[in-house]
Amino acid sequence: MTALGSPSLEPDPAHPGLRFRRPEERDHARVVGVIPAWWALPGTANLGLLLPRLFLQHFADTSTVVEDGDGDLAAFLVGFRSASRPGVAYIHFVGVRPDLRATGLARTLYERFFAAMRASGCHRVGAITGPGNAASQRFHRAMGFESSGDTEIEGVLAWRDYDGPGEHRVVFARPL
Repeated sequence: MTALGSPSLEPDPAHPGLRFRRPEERDHARVVGVIPAWWALPGTANLGLLLPRLFLQHFADTSTVVEDGDGDLAAFLVGFRSASRPGVAYIHFVGVRPDLRATGLARTLYERFFAAMRASGCHRVGAITGPGNAASQRFHRAMGFESSGDTEIEGVLAWRDYDGPGEHRVVFARPL
């Protein structure tokens, strides 16, 4: 059993009817398959390419999948402790099914991740989002993250070409 839970399904008292578990490699197609519908933002059709199978193969012990009572995917968080910067954790990808937003589920996923990373010796956590994803930016700020960037893009401070030409990102950091 890890700090984020065992591979088996676990209930969470704050979210009755939902079960939290570590992802398995077989979850990849299901997780990537919901991304276009759950994000529903322009230009996100290929967003799932940012979550290759290797994340579920190599970072399952620090990531979480949430299922509802029917076994349907309710949410997921893919995160890890940096191998190069052991005091830093990174949240790579998070999704919450649209009908479960504003229920505190994303906050619970983040808080579970924060606690596990703090227990493993991390002192800071990072994340990124696109300049056009205002909901993600609001959420991260509400969770205590501060953003950074080098120029204003789409009305927000972001790093130009952060992930390659035209791939601008808002970068977030938060102490643990």
